[in-house]
Amino acid sequence: MPANPGKPIRRILKALGYLMLGGFTTLFIVFVLYLNSRPELDIWHIVDLDAEYTLASETQNFAGYLAQEEKLFAQLGEKILDHIAPEDRLRINRYHRGSLSDPENWLRNWNRTFELETRNPKMSVLLLHGMSDSPYSLRTIGQRLHRNGAHVIGLRLPGHGTVPSGLVTVRWEDMAAAARLALRHLQQENENRPIYIVGYSTGAALAVQYALEALEKKELPGVNGLVLISPSIGVTGLAALAVWQARIGHLWGLEKLAWNSIGPEYDPFKYNSFAVNAGDQVYRLTLEIQKRFQSLQAAGSQQKLPPVLAFQSIVDATVSTPAVVDGLFKRLPAGGHELVIFDINRRVEVKELLRRHPEESITPLLSDGKLTFAVSLVTNRDAESSEVTIRHHAAGVKKDSNNPIDFAWPEGIYSLSHVALPFPESDPLYGGKAATESPGISLGSLTPRGERNVLQIPADDLLRQRWNPFYVYLENRIVEFVNK
Repeated sequence: MPANPGKPIRRILKALGYLMLGGFTTLFIVFVLYLNSRPELDIWHIVDLDAEYTLASETQNFAGYLAQEEKLFAQLGEKILDHIAPEDRLRINRYHRGSLSDPENWLRNWNRTFELETRNPKMSVLLLHGMSDSPYSLRTIGQRLHRNGAHVIGLRLPGHGTVPSGLVTVRWEDMAAAARLALRHLQQENENRPIYIVGYSTGAALAVQYALEALEKKELPGVNGLVLISPSIGVTGLAALAVWQARIGHLWGLEKLAWNSIGPEYDPFKYNSFAVNAGDQVYRLTLEIQKRFQSLQAAGSQQKLPPVLAFQSIVDATVSTPAVVDGLFKRLPAGGHELVIFDINRRVEVKELLRRHPEESITPLLSDGKLTFAVSLVTNRDAESSEVTIRHHAAGVKKDSNNPIDFAWPEGIYSLSHVALPFPESDPLYGGKAATESPGISLGSLTPRGERNVLQIPADDLLRQRWNPFYVYLENRIVEFVNK
């Protein structure tokens, strides 16, 4: 009987299959072991503060939210601050009372919700910070709007302002529910006054989600405009897979796998550790936004969306500029929307050092005469100058215009970043040489030099641009927008 010619081939394919499976298993185990070899988790990564507000809480109004927040911060003291181990009583540990990073050094603990009221306000403004941030990130903008006659609430979103462990369990629905409570409060306090939302990063995504939901649910207060700063509208699909890292860690009892990064908590108003769940919640929120856009488009209701003014750095390690364009602006109907993009520093000597050139992501926008939104590019006047100009491309117009402004790139700065946009150089925590005096640590102007892998604070954190040299322009544009 002749031999079966296909049998050897099947054996080879079977052997290759086992080899690939073995290789994948080995890589997976090495990956898990690497993740579990990271620094040990501290008390602020592990302890759960169960006084935190969630969608399931009995709290029904903003006053109740503030009362629950008061209990939460009391619990922070009882469960965390009173139990810091001797080895963690460091001058740059925010959880060590009296340290340089202690938020209580400040006249106001900006981790907590703040409200700036005024008699006979012109408008109401809700400020929504980003994931792992706190109300501090939008405080300067809030104070300017308050001086301009606005009743302002800087909302502490659930899971924030206390300990990073809050990011392990928080859901975007919890944050959205808290925003609804604040907006109802503003509507009740300032009846018939326009309402605006200023959102930063994930807070910007929450602002968009709320505006879309309010079009479908008439019982929700409507908004008159959205201001979005570094908006987290589109994130990589890998975020959907990353959550399995945390699930495997939970299944195997490896708590470190619940974290993308585990770092020292030296920043008084922002977590430096980031939970896998936090990224997953941003991803889920972006999916919810696209789902609601589709629903409104099917119903023909997207024309009722309020005007949007957004600010975005062309280079952003957190948010993709093309995603902001395709996932948000190209889905907006005509109606006074504008995207402001901060370009890189294009001086010749800076440009030659760049790893990549991001202009391909904006060039089509500046020549498209069919856009339903305006685009403004803050960029160098020419390759020899640090001074900038505004290349403005009006909606539906093919030709752009150049509008010089009195700003320039400071020496040594080649771009902005995701975290820089809402902070002026004078910011006491993140500002540069012109920063006002900080009551504690100052992070924006640190420029240590030495050997690698020596400092507790990662070099990438020290090098990242933390303040916006064009902040005054951004702030003035926001004030103009809400005063229209």
